Amino acid sequence: MRMPLTSYARRELRLYGTLLVAVTVLSVILWVCVARWFVVVTAFLLMVLLWLVFFFRDPARSIPEGAGLLVAPADGRVTEVAACEEERVGGKAQRVSIFLSIFDAHLNRAPCSGRVVSVTYEPGAFLNAMNPKSARVNEANTVVLESDEASGVPVLVKQIAGIIARRIVCECTVGQTLARGELFGMIKFGSRTELCVPAEHVAEIKVNVGDHVTAGETVIGVLQ
Repeated sequence: MRMPLTSYARRELRLYGTLLVAVTVLSVILWVCVARWFVVVTAFLLMVLLWLVFFFRDPARSIPEGAGLLVAPADGRVTEVAACEEERVGGKAQRVSIFLSIFDAHLNRAPCSGRVVSVTYEPGAFLNAMNPKSARVNEANTVVLESDEASGVPVLVKQIAGIIARRIVCECTVGQTLARGELFGMIKFGSRTELCVPAEHVAEIKVNVGDHVTAGETVIGVLQ
């Protein structure tokens, strides 16, 4: 069965894949010709190579249908559901934070259908993404959508780099229209993604801290 891979990872797969294959071949030669314990090194390198391919997978997703639905913008575990102040969505807001481990797919998807009204890159630090402070000080990229399902309600998605993830990919541009669940970017290796919506326009939040969510499939909440 063929595993689809994201186009965002061509550079990493070429570079790291070639290096790992070369070192693995060398380890096999040393295992056969020099010492049997090189089998351990070979097995380890093969596992790393398989993990690299697995990490950059692009799994198919079944996007739910329904008026005002907000789907998860990333795979991962919900670490925070809280009220906050966010001027880019009009002030009082509801925030859902998602931590992406190295075993989650790291692709980002649009939480709703709408037009991109702003894309803002913010340079910063590289704290552990599990640290709540990382949302304020780490390198990040923020996309604000104007929902076309809820009278232009602004919906914010923040891609946050972590201690391992140090490259944010965002391919959407201002004026572009995204469909609910559509791919728009990636954070390479462990990281954090936040979804923020105006409190007055949230009819219901459907997830709790500790839940594991799937990008493009898990319903996070409902807009009104």
